[in-house]
Amino acid sequence: MHHQTPTAAGAKVVSPPELAIELLAVPKAVPELRRAVRGYAGAACSEVQLCVSELLGNVIRHVGEGTPVRVRVARVARVEGVGIRVEVTDPDPRVLPVLLHATGADESGRGLVLLDAVARRWGVAQGAASKTVWCEVEAEEA
Repeated sequence: MHHQTPTAAGAKVVSPPELAIELLAVPKAVPELRRAVRGYAGAACSEVQLCVSELLGNVIRHVGEGTPVRVRVARVARVEGVGIRVEVTDPDPRVLPVLLHATGADESGRGLVLLDAVARRWGVAQGAASKTVWCEVEAEEA
């Protein structure tokens, strides 16, 4: 049985083996989400924090501020070694992420470029009424 603890913003946090949080995609949720990830993955989790920040930021920018999302962070075992999988699910299956090649003068378009640089792999699972953008990164040593 998982223990649920409400956070300051009313999000539900499920204890390990995974972190699952339901929240509204708003800019003020990003620091709280990063803290929750740090608590789950340990202090050495900068790549995981970057991934959750970028994936939540993409929902805010491209689906809409205030969109309800589900964030899931879990440790995974792969042939390549232990990793951490990050998933962000939103209710709009039509708005898909696109990897752009931003230039130095561009003020946006770098989110997925950063994600692509740090993630071992990433992708999109499209459903009838939602989509999940996911990525996997190496588990850092504490």
